Amino acid sequence: MGGTGITESVQSTSMDIDAATLRFITCGSVDDGKSTLIGRLLHESRSIFADQLSALETDSKQYGTQGERIDFALLVDGLQAEREQGITIDVAYRFFSTDRRKFIVADTPGHEQYTRNMATGASTAELAILLVDARKGLLTQTRRHSRIVAMMGIRHVVLAINKMDMVHFDAAVFKSIESQYREFCVGLNFSTLIAIPLSALEGDNVYVRSSNTPWYPGPTLIDYLNSIDTAADDPTENAATSLRLPVQYINRPHQDFRGVCGRIAAGVVKVGEKVCILPSGVCTTVKEIFVGELESAMRSAGESVTLTFADDVDVGRGDVIASAEFPAEVADQFGARLLWLAAHPMIPGRPYWLKLHCKEVTATITEIKYCEDVDTGTRQVAKTLALNEIAMVNISMSQPVVFEPYSRNRTLGGFILIDKLTSATVGAGMLEFALRRASNIQWQKLDINKQAREFIKQQNARCIWFTGLSGAGKSTIANLLEKQLHANGKHTYILDGDNVRHGLNRDLGFTEADRVENIRRVGEVAKLMVDAGLIVLVSFISPFAAERQLARGLFSDGEFLEVFVDSPIEECERRDAKGLYAKARRGELKNFTGIDSLYQPPTEPDIHLFTSDMSAEACAKFIMDRLG
Repeated sequence: MGGTGITESVQSTSMDIDAATLRFITCGSVDDGKSTLIGRLLHESRSIFADQLSALETDSKQYGTQGERIDFALLVDGLQAEREQGITIDVAYRFFSTDRRKFIVADTPGHEQYTRNMATGASTAELAILLVDARKGLLTQTRRHSRIVAMMGIRHVVLAINKMDMVHFDAAVFKSIESQYREFCVGLNFSTLIAIPLSALEGDNVYVRSSNTPWYPGPTLIDYLNSIDTAADDPTENAATSLRLPVQYINRPHQDFRGVCGRIAAGVVKVGEKVCILPSGVCTTVKEIFVGELESAMRSAGESVTLTFADDVDVGRGDVIASAEFPAEVADQFGARLLWLAAHPMIPGRPYWLKLHCKEVTATITEIKYCEDVDTGTRQVAKTLALNEIAMVNISMSQPVVFEPYSRNRTLGGFILIDKLTSATVGAGMLEFALRRASNIQWQKLDINKQAREFIKQQNARCIWFTGLSGAGKSTIANLLEKQLHANGKHTYILDGDNVRHGLNRDLGFTEADRVENIRRVGEVAKLMVDAGLIVLVSFISPFAAERQLARGLFSDGEFLEVFVDSPIEECERRDAKGLYAKARRGELKNFTGIDSLYQPPTEPDIHLFTSDMSAEACAKFIMDRLG
């Protein structure tokens, strides 16, 4: 499971990173000149070696788009596909310096399909240079990137109105775009915003003030970057002053040493300091601090350290070492802002891996509070999220995690969502607050437990989950199995897909989102029935592997038995007494599994039944024998 810059910052670079180093991002729409601007900055700062310049001149002749001139974009657009298409795909980090400051710049792609890369670059930046083509003005992608910049906590923005040479350095064009952007930015909470007229290609107002813009009284781009103080009013720098150290791993080079390793996300750690290990809440004292093999008395935010403690305490990856006086919060339900990064829509109720600092848990989006319109920022009702949409959501995690609001601490507040089947990063988000019910709702202790209920029924409670296409024989086999179990004196109940939709799930349709919620509810009911000591038979198409896996995760080992009732779709259609397949084929029945809605067959079911080769009675007996 790969992380992104959202959860793991770059920890080492080819140059020292100190308080004088400015990390910034260039962003904007396609072909606004981001790579050209960075190339110009590298060239003017003399950060290009002679052999690199020679290679650039050669590449400019082969790939360049600027005639006989050097194409500075080729310094950054290193991928062959980028050079051939003239666009940036990957995030390219470059380093340069002036006599006043060091810089780390992330050149991010402008194309909509690579927005995830732009978000990765923004997650570690302090300032954003948002480029706008003077000929085109503000575009939808310009507004989208601005909202992502604000969402990622960047509070300092340079509006670089580029390609002014293409509009003859017209002051009216510049002032119109600046005015429109300032109006758009109301509500994005940027601390500083300056507009600078540029020609990255010609160098106007990049390093040297241009004689073509006598109407512009402000600084050149490099002068502004040299002077801007991004830490002065940055809440992520000033608010989280208490110790926060997410544990990355436990270091045991030999039996006599056990160190806790991690990077300090906030505050300082000192030898002799009393600290709290979260989420357990156990307190201890820092005995030693190591940086590499060297001992130290104190270390501060941004440094990677190894700690030992005075007591033998239980601590592992994903825990957080915090100040005992001011510990961080712990919760399992949150309000969060989410940027969806996958082509397939986000559906509430579907389980994903969530990575928050060094912690990985299962998480589901329980509710979409609203989706934001990219252009206007208005709040819209949404049941799902599409690629690059931003929304406010409620999210529930499988276990409590240590966090701080993203506005206070990016490391403890920024997370990514990962698809459980493909391991692809599908979302990036920022925790804003814990939901009140997360701490107010507690498990009520009951004196009679599942084991006592099983004992009085003289059986082992379990869930037998039948999945397969409509017409495969699920309900028929489940009914026959229940009759055999009942004859043997077992206490059972069948949850059948059609029957449940008459009551509990009568409000749900057959869209993908409704199907996910359908299975989520049934899984929870089945869990309660197993806790009651029953053998529950669940007969649902349950087409999606993620939801079946979520259902399995509700039960203890050995309690869940997945039965794949497998039959060719042609045989299922032949058996279809209700004529549902025929209606679906004619387009009269939408979202029918196997026709115009996906079915993901189990890859490793506990029992695999081929009903085209076995009778329903034989299938029921096979399961009965397996149950013992």
